[in-house]
Amino acid sequence: MRYFTVFSLLALSRAARQDPAPKLVVAHFMVGNTFPYVLQDWVDDINLASASGLDGFALNVGPDDFQTTQTNNAFQAANQVGPNFKLFFSLDMSVLPCATVDDGAALRTRVTNFATNPNYLQMNGKAFVSTFAGESCTFGQDSVADGWRSQFAQHPDLQGKIHFVPSFFIDPAQFTNFNGVMDGDFNFNSGWPITVTEDSVPGLGVDLTPTAPAGANGLNKFVGSTDTDNQHIQSLATLGTGLTYMAAVAPWFFTHFSPESFNKNFIFLADQHLYPARWESLIAARDEIDLVEVVTWNDYGESHYIGPIKGALPPGSEVWVNGFPHQAWLDMTKFFATQFKTGQAPTIDKDQIFMWARPHPTNAQAPDATGPPTNFQLTQDAVWAVVMATAAGSVTLSTTATDSQTFDVTPGVNKLSIPIAPGGTLHGVLSRDGATVVELAPAGTDFTFNGNPATFNYNAFVASATAA
Repeated sequence: MRYFTVFSLLALSRAARQDPAPKLVVAHFMVGNTFPYVLQDWVDDINLASASGLDGFALNVGPDDFQTTQTNNAFQAANQVGPNFKLFFSLDMSVLPCATVDDGAALRTRVTNFATNPNYLQMNGKAFVSTFAGESCTFGQDSVADGWRSQFAQHPDLQGKIHFVPSFFIDPAQFTNFNGVMDGDFNFNSGWPITVTEDSVPGLGVDLTPTAPAGANGLNKFVGSTDTDNQHIQSLATLGTGLTYMAAVAPWFFTHFSPESFNKNFIFLADQHLYPARWESLIAARDEIDLVEVVTWNDYGESHYIGPIKGALPPGSEVWVNGFPHQAWLDMTKFFATQFKTGQAPTIDKDQIFMWARPHPTNAQAPDATGPPTNFQLTQDAVWAVVMATAAGSVTLSTTATDSQTFDVTPGVNKLSIPIAPGGTLHGVLSRDGATVVELAPAGTDFTFNGNPATFNYNAFVASATAA
């Protein structure tokens, strides 16, 4: 794999394990978006996730009372579905209080209430616990490391009972401060090339002109790269052996909350087939990665959801979420998740076409007081396509009746791209031996590339079609 980096330090850690755990793929699940859920919603999501190659949900939980109720529902649903689908906490320390000893006690109680549930994920005989953030938590102690050590990881309530794999947003070189705290590391931001920004591009000296057939440009080498994984893994190895590394994979990122709302208005680079490219990189490096966490199942506010649009959307996000399904990415997930877990690409027994695009040009103007998102200049006016082919064939992609390109495809995964202009839509046809095998053609009202949008929307419309 062209972006693969050898992780020699952690290889020594792996060799020290006598009984390595099986590789798992889970999805980050925002419990905060489940206010209207009933038990059946959880059952449906768990069944869908399981059928899509996922082994569990990382439950991102905050302080709301309803999230405790929904956590109960999640475990009840998992118990009902069966023992194989696992749940674990991703404690959202961006919103959970963590300044006092009492805050630490509340956090421990949240974990101990579920840690012995038969569907709670266990690793090395201990309950797996992760976080989102937490690098500023002291729990009333002299330092962050002392706080997490004395009030959580090594507190008598949890000592020897949890396998703690947080996502602390710190320089990995600081991992040495958390000896006795971290049993591993979740690199949440590894799913995107977050160092590539509008400001950084001039210094990179790259050519941003797209090239066929994959629509790649000078930024392509950053998409799916494992450089950040390498940094985290090498720093983690300095803490000892038998530690866990959990990598992230994400299909997209766009958020557009105004200053009067959550004040978040930016994107991360997600072109050049980010989702399949990142999967391919992780598969190439699978010997050094224990778990992969898909970011996310249902974080609608940041546009990286792969599950169905349901529940309670963050106020305001419906503008860029409603009408923009991503579930085709979930359909794609099973292939890559299976290959990551087994080391072997599964047989493609049905031809499939996946296509996605943003709803308006990169440089569109809109009467939108919030303004375009930071880093919008990185995006391309392109349709991205993945063709999973059972055999060699010919694929024609088009956006209008007179604008098409035809590509030869080989058995396996083929990544393609074509430009799109205002008025365009999505159309793909896979042919073999002169006959149409599968055709993707969303209804004309579902998606049209709009040259004059009312609001800025850099989310993706994602569609797929499968041969009969």
